[in-house]
Order: sequence, then structure tokens, then C-alpha cells
Amino acid sequence: MLEAEMTEFVRRTYEMYPPDAATMTIAGQRRLYDNYAKAFTPALPDGLSIETAALYSAAGHRIPLRRYRKTNGVGQAGTVLYFHGGGFVLGSLDSHEAITARLAADTGMHVIAVDYRLAPEHPAPAAHEDCVEVTLAAINGTLPFSGLPAKLQLVGDSAGGNLTASVAAILRDRGITGVAGVVAIYPALAREPELPARETEANAPMLSLTDVRAYRDLYWQDREPHPQMTPLAATHFGGLPPTLAIGVEHDPLRDDARVYIERIKAAGGEGHLWIGAGLVHGCLRALGTSPGVKKLYQTVCEFLTRVQV
Repeated sequence: MLEAEMTEFVRRTYEMYPPDAATMTIAGQRRLYDNYAKAFTPALPDGLSIETAALYSAAGHRIPLRRYRKTNGVGQAGTVLYFHGGGFVLGSLDSHEAITARLAADTGMHVIAVDYRLAPEHPAPAAHEDCVEVTLAAINGTLPFSGLPAKLQLVGDSAGGNLTASVAAILRDRGITGVAGVVAIYPALAREPELPARETEANAPMLSLTDVRAYRDLYWQDREPHPQMTPLAATHFGGLPPTLAIGVEHDPLRDDARVYIERIKAAGGEGHLWIGAGLVHGCLRALGTSPGVKKLYQTVCEFLTRVQV
């Protein structure tokens, strides 16, 4: 059953972002998504310094970045890389500003939004490669921002949740340390969502199983997903940073988060699971109105600040 505030959020969303949006052209989807995101982005918190720059990849393309930090410097003890959602097809530096700016204001950390390449123009593994490259630059101190705190955490939602988990696994397998914590918010972690949510929530509002498969196909196209990039296909789950995975009740991806944390804990790692009752995929945009989303967000902030110490 949807939280009452979620019902209103879904209604408002569908007024400007219809449930069949995934059938539109890519250009049409992006215009619609950007306008929708803008409508759900409140005034940014006061007291923030915002800088936009770019990292030039080894292959020569630009990866736009945007840093948010408190201007008074209080509490700035850590760095967060934020990988946005959007099915690897949608999203930008602007689309998730409501959460990246708020995280910086509420945690005191430097939050850096990452504008990785999008499909279908840039199919797999382009997004993963960009996020690995940005993370390595953060670890090595070569991002185009001065004064970044060394302790690094990764946060992402939806496709971005996949990217956080994937980057952590890729770095582990390369023997590279430097990521202190990982947060994956309603992530897509497998080629097919885990049961039972794949069936029970196949027609959930905001994201259906059909949508999940459509975005998956646009990103992977005819490529076979690598186990590191579909984290639940991995053969081992040890050696990962402390991880918080968040699922929401009405989402075909809900059980990806659950199974992922079960496997991390079974391998002796530190894993934390939070399931949002009555919530839907994409609900972070309802932070200003939903009690459940406020609890979700508080859980993220508490994890980041606890790991940071």
C-alpha cells in the first residue's frame, strides 16, 4: 500500500511524466525528464559553494563534474561522488541537484555530481568506465577541484546505484583501496530483477518491469553484461567497503538491494539494508513532502557520517 504522500507524488509525476514515457524517442524522453526534474527541484540550500568543471578521460572525452560544499567549511571532512539515476539513458548534472546539494548542506561533505556518458549513443560499458575513472582520480587526488577531503564515499540511485556497487567491485578486484563506503539507492544490480519483486511489483508506479528491461537493452544492446557491472552476478562478495543498499516496497528492483546485502554479509562483509515501506522508485524527489522519504534520506546521511568518522 502506498504511503498517502507517495500517492500524491505519483499523481503529480504522471501529470508531467506519463507512465509510457519509455516508449518516446530518446530526445523526447530527455526533454521530458529534464523538465520533470526541474519542476521537482526546490530552491537550493543557502550557504553552498557550487563549482562546475570537467575531468578529461584517458580516451580524451570530457566528464563534466559539479562540486557542492559549504562555504563556511564546517564539517567538511569527506568527499562523496554521486552517480545519478536515469536508466543509463537519462539524467545530467542538473537532474539530481535537489539531492546532491542537500547532501552537501546536511552532511558538510564535498559532494561531486558525475555526468557520465549516456546510452544509446554510448553503450556499455561507457558509464561504468567513466565512473571508475572519476573514482580513481578522486583517490589519486587528480580531480579538477582543490581542497577535497581524502576520505571518499560513493552514492547513487537506480542506475547510479548499480554504478556505485560496480565501481566498488572493480576497484576491489584491481587491489585498489580508497573507497570508505558505498550507498546504493533502489539499485538495479542484475540482468533481471530479483524475485519476488520482479513479479509482484512488475507493474509498480514510477518504474515497471517493462521499463527496467527497455533501459537495460538501450545500455547493454548486444553486449553480454560483465559480472562486475551486474554486481549480483559476481562469484564472490568479500572485500567490499561498508555498504548500505536501499530498496523501496513498490519497485520491481526492490529485492536486488536485499539479495546484495545478504550476500555481502554472508561473505563476512559489512552490509546494511533499509526497505522503505509504502515508497516507490524515484521517490527521493518527494523528500520535501514524504515522511518515508525523509527516513530514507536520514538513513543515508547517518551512514555517510558514521562511515566518515
